[in-house]
Amino acid sequence: MWISTLKRVRRTIMVLGIANLVVVVSGAVLALVASPDCGRRDLFPLFAVCFLAGVKLAAMVKMGTAQELMAKSIMDSPTEINHERRLKYKTWLWWTRFAMVITVLQFIGATYLMFHVAKFVSHGGMPRNCVLGLTSDSLEWEKTLQVAFVIAVCFVALAQCFIGSDILQWRSFYTTQDDAWKAHYQEVFDHGIREVLCCLGRAKYMSVMEEDEVYSVARLLGDLVAYRASGTGHLEFLAGLALLQSNSQFSKSYEGFMEAPMDRLQEAASFHRFAEAAYTGPLLDIGRNPALFLCTWICRQGILTPWSRKWRPKLDGDNWWRGHAAAFLKFISYPSHVLRRGRICREKCKATYFVVVLHYLRCVVIAVRGTETAEDLITDGLGRACPLTSEDLDGLINDFPNHGYQSMNSSFTHYGHSGIVEAARDLFMQIEGYPEFGESRSVGFLSSLLGAGCECEGYHIRIVGHSLGGAISSLLGIRLRRRFPNLHVYAFGPLPSVDSSVADTCSDFVTSIVLDNEFSSRLSVGSILRLQAASIKALAQDPKADTALIFRLARRFLYVSNHQRDGAKETTSGGSSARLSEESDHRLFQESLKQDQVYPIWEESEPETQQKADEMQDDEFTNPFHNTASEDPVSEFMETVPSSEGTSADDPPEMFLPGLVIHFVPERDKMNMPIWRGWGICDVASDGYKAYVADRESFKDIVVSQSMFLDHLPWRCRHAIQKVLESRNLQDVNMTADRTQIV
Repeated sequence: MWISTLKRVRRTIMVLGIANLVVVVSGAVLALVASPDCGRRDLFPLFAVCFLAGVKLAAMVKMGTAQELMAKSIMDSPTEINHERRLKYKTWLWWTRFAMVITVLQFIGATYLMFHVAKFVSHGGMPRNCVLGLTSDSLEWEKTLQVAFVIAVCFVALAQCFIGSDILQWRSFYTTQDDAWKAHYQEVFDHGIREVLCCLGRAKYMSVMEEDEVYSVARLLGDLVAYRASGTGHLEFLAGLALLQSNSQFSKSYEGFMEAPMDRLQEAASFHRFAEAAYTGPLLDIGRNPALFLCTWICRQGILTPWSRKWRPKLDGDNWWRGHAAAFLKFISYPSHVLRRGRICREKCKATYFVVVLHYLRCVVIAVRGTETAEDLITDGLGRACPLTSEDLDGLINDFPNHGYQSMNSSFTHYGHSGIVEAARDLFMQIEGYPEFGESRSVGFLSSLLGAGCECEGYHIRIVGHSLGGAISSLLGIRLRRRFPNLHVYAFGPLPSVDSSVADTCSDFVTSIVLDNEFSSRLSVGSILRLQAASIKALAQDPKADTALIFRLARRFLYVSNHQRDGAKETTSGGSSARLSEESDHRLFQESLKQDQVYPIWEESEPETQQKADEMQDDEFTNPFHNTASEDPVSEFMETVPSSEGTSADDPPEMFLPGLVIHFVPERDKMNMPIWRGWGICDVASDGYKAYVADRESFKDIVVSQSMFLDHLPWRCRHAIQKVLESRNLQDVNMTADRTQIV
């Protein structure tokens, strides 16, 4: 049993354990041969370091035992929720954190030991006093042992900072079992998310329920890390993504595509500020002004002017000085009386929103905030498809022959993003919920504003939101459309949230705006699975990949290299894929891997890196995924990725961007710049943009690029819209000139 267990131990951990044992043994010998002239104070660093090394050895044994028990419990029931398994995971986690504390103490002890030695050693190299139990009269072997002891202590302190906490190799238990890897990472994500929420003051999430929202998100994340079953580590996966960035072609030829409608661009430019203003927390200020974000946020929140509190609107969930209302109004530069209602919410599947009445435009604006809190991330993570009810599709399943609106048949099942659907249902009840008497006697908030004889009778409704807020706005607009036909939704960088049939039908009143390669508008369960498969394939198809190159590529992806090919072009298919008919209950995933041409990664290497790689590629590293047998784990992993051409009923429905999709693309390649300089709008490339009506099928897969995250920033979208309007010699619908009418 012990032999089989030792075979599972990581080699680096074995070296670290031997080093700790050397510290304990050599320290004990030095203590035994210590000079009688040395007092306890002189020997204290020696005893402290030896004691900590012994405790670390014991902790490593306990960690290994707990890790083995946890792995075996996962292997016994990988697909079941097991309370005993969670207890074993917590036990292993406790020992891991205890070992981390010992590691910190060992580092402090090694530092103290070095100061102690340096203090009592003369410039000539000979001790002038008792040092770790030895004096100048000590034997030569004792001095040699002392030097070896100090070296071992320093090695242990430094090595432990770079070696992971796992004692055993998880792969020695799970091998290529997909379910086991998923169950393992489900436990990791589940406990990690709950601890983060608890630290943020959400202690209620620490009570583990069988199937709560946190566990659902953890299960999804566990499924997404299933590439470990193919033998791929996290670093190799990042290297594969970097290869995709190098080998892919990003820019798309829009010849023959229709330009975006002028009226929608102008309205989008006018109402974008409300979607951006909904971020009333510090996140918006951190992104726009990283150096002085705290001062900016304090100013926006009105903390320095508490006497103005009584003039600010009172919103549900706002702080006592009504800072979120102040921040929203300050950003849009409107007086307080235009803000009629709102809610600041920090609960899962519940959105923060603001309702603004603009009399001079005869318009009611509903702004929905995007992802800003940990609970919003849970809503994002609930990405499994759920059926849409007839109430969710109220604005689409009813025919409007007099108005010429599109309608759809309600006899077929349609799907939406479960977290977004739940948030949209809650938001509908907030602003237009009705009592049990039925729709004919609706007395919702919007009806009280826009109903016959009411203050805003005949006004337009504009629902806007960015990211998660844009997706929620789309589903809210679909539900409100029948009651308020004069409604339009502008979703900036939304998440894919509905199936293809619903997305097509709502194109008359929903506009989704996507900036270049932003990741959120391509983010779905299917797109992430396909990205995993493409990344692993890119790494597997390169036979010359060595360790140095993998580190370089991973570093390039994480920190955004300045290198970018000027002539990169995005590949597109000759025609759009067939759309889902209303008779289909769901969409199948796009083909996981396409037979793309593989470009040698050496072609883009700098000369120095090229020469270094050529020197290292001989015998150092052989790609384990290249030219392997037909039963290699990579092929097995590829088979688990659903294909769009399959017919299996188990394939999850594909999610799409709702409504008319407008894609903003730069006219020329963006300027090269590191990620830390790309936050402000002043750092955005000065080149212009073009706006086209895009096919929603083009956003099914994530594009790995340097700007995929930066393009999602709301102020970049606003900048792109303004550039397009300027290029068309149009004047933006500027409400600044008319504000004097309502001040």
